[in-house]
Amino acid sequence: MVNPGNLRVVLVATRNPLNIGAAARAMSNLGFLHLRVVNPYEPSFREARSAVGAEALLANAEEYQSVADAVADCALVIGTTAVRHREIQHSLLRLEEGAGLIRADLASERVAILFGSEKVGLSNNDLSHCHWLMRIPTREEHISMNLGQAVAICLYELIRDASVDGAKIVTDHEIVNGSHQAMPAAGDLERLTEVLLSALRESGYLGARPPSFIEEKVRRLVLRLNLPAEDVESWLGMMRQILWKLKSGAPENE
Repeated sequence: MVNPGNLRVVLVATRNPLNIGAAARAMSNLGFLHLRVVNPYEPSFREARSAVGAEALLANAEEYQSVADAVADCALVIGTTAVRHREIQHSLLRLEEGAGLIRADLASERVAILFGSEKVGLSNNDLSHCHWLMRIPTREEHISMNLGQAVAICLYELIRDASVDGAKIVTDHEIVNGSHQAMPAAGDLERLTEVLLSALRESGYLGARPPSFIEEKVRRLVLRLNLPAEDVESWLGMMRQILWKLKSGAPENE
């Protein structure tokens, strides 16, 4: 069963406020009412004329300064991409494949779907917050799609087969995530990533490597661990103890 209230549509660095309005209209049409925007180019996006019938949804859109903040309370984060010639570091699913996995989590978990700017899409840093990626199977000669249309197609796919057998969906979810356990919020995983990065810096492991590259790589590695929610606090405690030892300069064997 799909629970629309658990979905967060996140628009990142959107350039044209009319596209935000069109996305809001599509969301309202299909019953998904929670919109989040990250650093929109035009602060006047809430007045977009294209949000016909979705003025309240647009007015209540939550605004964030970073993707990390926008997805902090979500257990599953999905990025959308047209791929092109970029190197992808994540699992990439077609829309119809990804929709079944998203539906399974929407029954009990908060899920975020990220859409990037019209010009460049999601950056590598944006993608590093995602568990996996999803693409709309457009033809190779014309893969770019209007933002509002992309949002509408993705959301329609979520409700199109909402009555599909739940047991099959759970099986698919288990193939990707190992088991159908409660997933940690992205904010908890981000805290684990930050502590791990601090320990790596303190130990000298990072060296002269570009900070942004290492941060993205470590974040992806943490996501790939597929830690259940109940294990994250334990890992945080262990990593904080290691970091404290590194900073205190205490000998390893006391």
